[in-house]
Amino acid sequence: MRPLTADEFKATFGTPPAPVDVDEPPPFDFWPYFDAIPQDHFAGHDFSREEVTNVWQMPDGTHQHVLIASGTPNVFMVLVLNLRTASVLGHHLLNLNELYGLSQSPTTPPDER
Repeated sequence: MRPLTADEFKATFGTPPAPVDVDEPPPFDFWPYFDAIPQDHFAGHDFSREEVTNVWQMPDGTHQHVLIASGTPNVFMVLVLNLRTASVLGHHLLNLNELYGLSQSPTTPPDER
């Protein structure tokens, strides 16, 4: 199971990525790879629901990003699929809270503070 660095992950992006319907069958069964990811790669986040929330197809036709939601808002385990070899290139923990400074809790309206 290969964790991708931020640079390796970014290198699999293409512009513009196209959304794929999450209800479409995957190009191959990636769940055995997901199930084999070591626990420490999840950084304490709970991915036990195994819920795919987004899939993005890159315009080069080589890569697809499968986002699996955690119990923490805005935190995903992304599996990068290589469609040409029908294999998982690697995985990347995408924490949008840390990356973009997003809040994990609802915002309290100013008049209630």
